[in-house]
Amino acid sequence: MSERVDVLIIGGGLVGASLAIALQRIGRSACLLEATAGGALPAVFDQRNLSFAAATVNALTALGVMQKLSSAPGPITRIHVSRAGDFGRVQLAAADYGRPWFGQVVVARDFGMALEARLQELPQLQRRRPARFIGLGAVIDGYRQVHVQDDQGEHTLHARLVVGADGTASGLRGALGIGVDEHDFQQTLFVARVRSQRAPDGTAWERLTDTGPTALLPRGDRHFGVVHGVARDEADAVMALDDAAWLARLQAAVGWRAGRLLESGPRAAYPLRQVLSRALVAERAVLLGNAAQTIHPLGAQGFNLGLRDALTLAELLETEGDAGADALLHAYAARRGDDRAQTIAFSGGLARLTSNDAPLLRPLRSLGLLATQATSLQSLLVGGSMGFRGDVPKLCRGEAA
Repeated sequence: MSERVDVLIIGGGLVGASLAIALQRIGRSACLLEATAGGALPAVFDQRNLSFAAATVNALTALGVMQKLSSAPGPITRIHVSRAGDFGRVQLAAADYGRPWFGQVVVARDFGMALEARLQELPQLQRRRPARFIGLGAVIDGYRQVHVQDDQGEHTLHARLVVGADGTASGLRGALGIGVDEHDFQQTLFVARVRSQRAPDGTAWERLTDTGPTALLPRGDRHFGVVHGVARDEADAVMALDDAAWLARLQAAVGWRAGRLLESGPRAAYPLRQVLSRALVAERAVLLGNAAQTIHPLGAQGFNLGLRDALTLAELLETEGDAGADALLHAYAARRGDDRAQTIAFSGGLARLTSNDAPLLRPLRSLGLLATQATSLQSLLVGGSMGFRGDVPKLCRGEAA
């Protein structure tokens, strides 16, 4: 296995694996550093329900990943948003915009298996697993030294460009000395699969409350993916609920829009924090996905934003030349600026506004919902939710690279 590559990707999760596939598509030599052993999926590929924006579906189809899903995704054909205690609501229909759907819902584990199946079709891709990043060395002759450890001991790899796709607590970001700005929403997000007396009809229901959002996402297996936000100090009590009490809590949060909730699969909990890297690039290094920005899940923008990070980088690397050149990295940071800023502002701002229980805000929120339903703001919301913000990568637009 070569010790020198164009691109070394630290992290084999959703964004890192997607970038590896995109780089192989354009002929760049790459090495994927993965923490899990062969035959095992990273912990991120669990029972969470991923809402893929239309731009994401376009790109993952072009990369040959959507075709590897073992079960059909659930199309989101309508979106219904309301807030407890406020009047007004937002209702969006894809057909009104000449689209068959706004996006599709995929189970994270199914997506992980599809990515793995696609990675196995790429014989030129180097994969080191299980292996972990332990530190950076000097830049010598245009290559960044990267120290890694696997079951054979410590090694030094050399890459023109090192990519940190290693999550919120990014080791690469720390090694580069890049700081972060953090905000703790004091919420915990529960996710599970639920079955209702009514099968999903393509509607994604989102109900906003003082303690966080609750959403029912239409899966492709006649179940809903549920997302339920609670105040942090309630999380242990909610986790301890038996299934009947858990379903009753969900029913009270979402009402009867999808009928009676009948059963739930296992639930998992995730504390909600926003962690924003203060820089996206450094000498021969770049941060993507959650290593660059971990955002509130309201609007389901996290992975979609991270994938656009990866595809923008891959698009810039299509042309021949030094993969870690300063000009390329500056171009990357510039291209990601608008999309990143708008998406962070949308998810974080909406989370703060909708969870604020101040009585004076209620009429303003209600007017905002009515205005969004009645004006051109709706088109802006649709475009953003479908992943068409800023300088959109070609594959997201459905164009061949």
